[in-house]
Amino acid sequence: MTIAPNSNIPALNTDYSLDSTAVDSYRRDGHVLLRTVVSPAEIAVYRDLISSAAARFNTETRPVEERDTYGKAFLQIMNLWVKDESVRRFVLAHRFGKIAAQLMGVDAVRLYHDQALFKEAGGGPTPWHQDQYYWPLDTDHTITMWMPLIDASAQMGTMRFTSGSHCLGYLGALPISDESESAFEKFIGDRGYEVHAAGSMAAGDATFHSGWTLHGAPGNSSPHTREVMTIIYFADGARVSEPDNPNRKRDLATWLPGVEPGELAASELNPVIIRA
Repeated sequence: MTIAPNSNIPALNTDYSLDSTAVDSYRRDGHVLLRTVVSPAEIAVYRDLISSAAARFNTETRPVEERDTYGKAFLQIMNLWVKDESVRRFVLAHRFGKIAAQLMGVDAVRLYHDQALFKEAGGGPTPWHQDQYYWPLDTDHTITMWMPLIDASAQMGTMRFTSGSHCLGYLGALPISDESESAFEKFIGDRGYEVHAAGSMAAGDATFHSGWTLHGAPGNSSPHTREVMTIIYFADGARVSEPDNPNRKRDLATWLPGVEPGELAASELNPVIIRA
């Protein structure tokens, strides 16, 4: 997919210098933190554009205290790339796609979807969960980039990961909820897994984690909204699995329109971001 040039918006097509240590860490732990994936000057431009788009398309108007656990965790505005030309440039950036491909060790990646995740001041924790519980994709090669648009302290609710949990694959039908937090907290303790917190992150830093990696985030105890943009990728050539829970059925209809189980996961909403 081509994007109309705009000299005022950074292209993000130059490569990020990804060393073998980072790749090894990702494949061993199921997550990695990369510093300055986007420069301060670049992220300053995109922060304004993404935040503006998120505000325009946000549909949640209830006060935090009136929402359930999922709703308290963050404002979630999805697939901004199809709604805003400036955000499209960010989401389809080759720089991010190449990092995703290198970390997973694949030749090409497709977009699954993007989502702005804004955790408001006083917002609740994000319970432990596996992203791929939601995705009807028959592959282990899935990955999410999680990037703060502003400097994010640990108190704002940056990511925490259960290192090595991605090696276990699917851990059960547990959507983001109080139940997933309780069940996975016990699982982590019983198995003696190490929990790694990303800690403070500068705007333009990014974590990348596997779709099977157990992860979550604390609540936001700061007076500021934690502004984050995420992009989900999967390996080109993956096929759609038979959806076995209501969330996977919903995802299939929403993010893979017109594609049937067993077919290649390649709808008009899943362009190839980069191919080696």
